[in-house]
Amino acid sequence: MARLLSRGLLEEGHQVDVCHTAAEALEQALLIPYDVIALDWMLADGDGVTLLRQWRQRGNKTPVLMLTARGTTGEKVIGLRAGADDYLVKPFDFDELLARLEALHRRGGEHEPALQLGPLTVDSRRRVLRRSDDGREQPLTPREFALLHELLGHRHEVLTRSRLLTAVWGSDFDGAPNIVDVYVGYLRQKLTQLSAESVQIRTVRSVGYRLVIEPESAAPIPQSVSSTSSSDGSKVSVAPGSGGGRRSARRGSP
Repeated sequence: MARLLSRGLLEEGHQVDVCHTAAEALEQALLIPYDVIALDWMLADGDGVTLLRQWRQRGNKTPVLMLTARGTTGEKVIGLRAGADDYLVKPFDFDELLARLEALHRRGGEHEPALQLGPLTVDSRRRVLRRSDDGREQPLTPREFALLHELLGHRHEVLTRSRLLTAVWGSDFDGAPNIVDVYVGYLRQKLTQLSAESVQIRTVRSVGYRLVIEPESAAPIPQSVSSTSSSDGSKVSVAPGSGGGRRSARRGSP
């Protein structure tokens, strides 16, 4: 069902992420500011009600539409009291699902505003990096976005690898510890592709990383030289300088 719903929502122009387990969904919903979540009651490694309670306890306020085959009044009350904003009983029509999700999105209010990153804008809703001057874009994966968001929230501060690992991958992550370095490399590649030299993720040896945003250097002012002729036939060349102009004269034939 998840694959069919994802395809239908994509065809309607929505951006969709699919999580197949409660463990995956728990962290991802806390890392990424989604507009709305469709949550199935039955999951491969748990149940949606418990997952929803965990989200709410950890401060996640994203509107949630609960999907379930359980349609009794008592079960609906359990889902709503756990934190669901709406409830849809299977089997359902896709158009009704779409309408309910769009209604929850409208009810959820404004999304987190775009963040400025030197010459770039971080679009949280579309999860892209965009140059403010020419509109070029680079899409971000969920982990790339979460890592950049963490660095941006502590710009110019040194963040340890362990702190970034916990913030982005969770405290129970048991994969390769160099995953942070790998994803920093991905972000650096995308910054380079957008020609954002003033935005740098600097390595602090044996510690971690620091996001630095330097002032963009102004374009050099071209030095022009103009010549005029004086009444005595000499030519005077004028070149602009820091003191309001530097004047030099040379004699020449008329």
